[in-house]
Amino acid sequence: MITVDEHRARILGAVGPLPAAAHRTSDATGLVLAADIANRWAVPLFDNSAMDGYAVHGADATVGATLRIVGDVPAGSPDDPAIGAGEAVRIMTGAPVPTAADAVVPLEDTDLGTGILATTPESITITAAPKPGAHIRRAGEDAPAGRVAVTAGTVLGPWQLSAIASAGFETVQAHPRPRVAIISTGSELIAPSGTPTRGQIPESNSVLLTAAVEQAGAIVAAVRHVLDDNDSLRATMAELDVDAVILTGGASVGAFDVVKAVLDGTGSIEFTTVAMQPGKPQGFGLSHGIPVFALPGNPVSVAVSFEMFVRPALRRMGGHTNIDRPLVTRQAAVDWRSRGGRLQILPAIYDDNTVSPAARGGSGSHLVTSLADATALALIPADVDRVSQGDLITVMVLS
Repeated sequence: MITVDEHRARILGAVGPLPAAAHRTSDATGLVLAADIANRWAVPLFDNSAMDGYAVHGADATVGATLRIVGDVPAGSPDDPAIGAGEAVRIMTGAPVPTAADAVVPLEDTDLGTGILATTPESITITAAPKPGAHIRRAGEDAPAGRVAVTAGTVLGPWQLSAIASAGFETVQAHPRPRVAIISTGSELIAPSGTPTRGQIPESNSVLLTAAVEQAGAIVAAVRHVLDDNDSLRATMAELDVDAVILTGGASVGAFDVVKAVLDGTGSIEFTTVAMQPGKPQGFGLSHGIPVFALPGNPVSVAVSFEMFVRPALRRMGGHTNIDRPLVTRQAAVDWRSRGGRLQILPAIYDDNTVSPAARGGSGSHLVTSLADATALALIPADVDRVSQGDLITVMVLS
């Protein structure tokens, strides 16, 4: 039996970020940038107006002064009108400031106010004098040309993508989301909407894993249910074209454990026992360079195994450096027994101060209903066989 840390280290040592590819910014939300983005030009590109108003010589724009309007500069205009003494140019927000101007007077600081005028006014009277350089965004004041706007390793969200577009790019080099196949094995499994007969149970693992994979930032490319038949599993594995495979069930030492029978020794795939409760039987390795995760079949074991091993690996494959859930410390709200000799990983409910088991029935791997209420996993060391109210517990936060 190996430790959780040993199994995790083997997995993370075998996987790395998927090769970067070009992605349109419109399709890159949530991806991890693979190469720095540097501004192609200064931001802003040119001196531009921060307000709707009038471009002026500051020396002329004293309170009570009347200035003649000699032109208009809307946003996007290439015009650079001359401004003589006692003159001004009407200007819109974002428009280039005329070279001759050294300040902008907002609409509200004139006698005409903010009303919309259909035609260019003949003149304005200043009601509040501007400070030097008022309401002018200077070229390059945000960033000069060549400065890195977004660094490699950044998770691309709306603000980062806006900065990339402002830097002059419509595509980025980013790590793609891993494409994942989910295979549930077991002849006892039926569709959740079916009516089970003796020995049959609803198949929930693929539902759990589909949501978990998507929440981890990966893509579910295939979902399959395979009966306990070696040839069927071989055929299913052969048809997959994905970046990772997750199998549930058939990973232990039972006579009908098809996953272990088919995959043990394939590529670098090995099956082992991990000192954890639940989730003791585990399998992992590379088959044709593709990571293959073989998890137990009980739903709580699947949920715990995914969080401890699969999620960090998928995050790394997607280029993320932050691959782990946050850990906090809370006091036990109640007493409970823990199975000594293995790390107990218990679906739990936590708040600002305390943590307690999500299930009344204990820590059994079959207690799937407890997952609905769980917001965390309580991590109980292997040398602890009893938790007492008030004990400090390490908690992995799930939501």
